[in-house]
Amino acid sequence: MKTRRLGRTGPTVSAMGLGCMGMSGSYGPSDRGEGIATIHAAIAAGVTLLDTGDFYGMGHNELLIREALIGQPRDKLQISVKFGALRGPDSGWIGYDSRPAAIRNFLAYSLQRLGTDYIDIYRPARLDPAVPIEDTVGTIADLIKAGYVRHIGLSEVGPATLRRAAAVHPIVDLQIEYSLISRGIEAQILPTCRELGIDITAYGVLSRGLISGNWGARTTDNKDFRTHSPRFVGENLSANLALVEKLRGVAETLGASVAQVAIAWVAAQGDDIVPLLGSRTRAQLTEALTGMSLKLTPAQLAALTRAVPRDAAAGGRYPAFALEHLDSEK
Repeated sequence: MKTRRLGRTGPTVSAMGLGCMGMSGSYGPSDRGEGIATIHAAIAAGVTLLDTGDFYGMGHNELLIREALIGQPRDKLQISVKFGALRGPDSGWIGYDSRPAAIRNFLAYSLQRLGTDYIDIYRPARLDPAVPIEDTVGTIADLIKAGYVRHIGLSEVGPATLRRAAAVHPIVDLQIEYSLISRGIEAQILPTCRELGIDITAYGVLSRGLISGNWGARTTDNKDFRTHSPRFVGENLSANLALVEKLRGVAETLGASVAQVAIAWVAAQGDDIVPLLGSRTRAQLTEALTGMSLKLTPAQLAALTRAVPRDAAAGGRYPAFALEHLDSEK
């Protein structure tokens, strides 16, 4: 597994990270034992970056990671945590909170659930419109001075917010969706990150399974995020699966799966982009690792971008209510 430094001032991490959200029910029922086994397999393969959120599974995901990391070398791993998303007792989303006191409270609980003394990369899950980003970043900077956090990251914010945040404290990475089917960052956000020396940790590389090559009928599990995603419903789904078949045609010429070429495409977009693969099982992890090792020629990369042109996806990447909270979309 290759490594790279996150941003100009960040930690050295594996060239691929493991996104752990799906291990806590976001995509339907999950298997605790398989999740732990997948984390162990990822670490054994050289993956050092583990990404979670304190609201994933209402704290379940952090507890799962804690259990998985028993006996593992903590100093050789990097844990990335998102905070700020508020949920009710029915698991519904009820807003975001990045007030300084709230951040300290969120961190205290994350440290307890994870069983660690520090978080490697701490980031607000979304921009809180009621709190200046300078206050949010300044609070995390104080937590760095106190030894509870090592580095600051951001998630789903736009160029102006990136600049304001970076003026307060170095930002090591921006976590944001990026894939063959979600390329909105290429116009302004990615150039701004490169100017400021901020890396991209790309989630949604397989668009939540849509371009994995394995998605068929729609899910009927109301707890599965994809039940409410515009790209997974009705005519949008049919149009998007037609794009997947075009990808499959290119993949077959390479002797690879659709998922592998989709992962390889993101990995090839720059050394400052670290794909976060949301593998929930060891089989998915194996496919992801193979995709990371697949080297595409310029001609093959061009064939993939022709198969799925920019803005070819049908439907938004989030439901309308969720898009309202994305500074990156404004």
